[in-house]
Amino acid sequence: MNAQAQTRDPLPSWNDNHARARIIAFVDAVTEQGGKDYVPPAERIAVFDNDGTLWSEQPIYFQAQFIIDRVKALAPRHPEWKTTQPFKGILEGDMKSVVASGEKGLLELVMATHSGSTTDEFRQIVLDWLATARHPKYKRPYNELIYQPMLELLAYLRANGFKTYIVSGGGVEFMRAWVEKAYGIPPEQVIGSTIKTKYELRNGKPVIVRIPQLDFNDDKAGKPVAINQYIGRRPIAAFGNSDGDFQMLEWVTSGNGPRLGMIVHHDDGEREYAYDRKSFIGKLARGLDEAPQRGWSLISMKQDWKQIYPQDK
Repeated sequence: MNAQAQTRDPLPSWNDNHARARIIAFVDAVTEQGGKDYVPPAERIAVFDNDGTLWSEQPIYFQAQFIIDRVKALAPRHPEWKTTQPFKGILEGDMKSVVASGEKGLLELVMATHSGSTTDEFRQIVLDWLATARHPKYKRPYNELIYQPMLELLAYLRANGFKTYIVSGGGVEFMRAWVEKAYGIPPEQVIGSTIKTKYELRNGKPVIVRIPQLDFNDDKAGKPVAINQYIGRRPIAAFGNSDGDFQMLEWVTSGNGPRLGMIVHHDDGEREYAYDRKSFIGKLARGLDEAPQRGWSLISMKQDWKQIYPQDK
């Protein structure tokens, strides 16, 4: 890194508190040639949850809003949905009935809205939705509601030889459509939940078709399994925000050598949302209780971040 880059603040949207200091101390330690905590560049891997860690997730997961909008768009082709839950609930705005359908109902919704298309067609569907959908509170496109401090952190890590990966419970192809432009993370470094696909010829052209069967749920204990399967190395840093990330942080920080585990704590009800233990979305209870003894640091949105979104002043 040149002298100019070294004097420039790498994390300008972070207040000079414990979280920022710990990040910088960790990066300095693992990049110091000859230092006791030096980590070769090939082993400098950091993993990030997406929902609630890199972008907002309230009042419902953004991919859930995508599903709702897709059900409404596809409803004219499916008159049976008017009398069939959980589709009926979405069409009538009765979200209690949708929630009551549980995981089985959610899976039905995902299969109905995420399958049938080719991977290229699905990518375009996601991009078209992002271009038109707006968040109910901020009235902005959903992909503008990414966290400026985390963008700086991603760039800072990469400038110091880290590879940055997303490891999310969200759909992998939903994320791959837009995350490279948003975060600078290429699609091959995005790990998420998947549905099954198959290869076939359509009009003589080879395509990958999405079929209505769940392949892998990349949440909770699934995250370490997916990291091992797709990355093949144990990362040295992990960032999450909810108990869905607990096992990922636990696995990453239990390895040998220097380790960093951090949790984004949503405690800013004025600039974003304040929630943790009692939230239906992004619940954080066990992580909040066990972070101190496990050596994980909380990132307070209210205390540690000067701004939330790139557009904020």
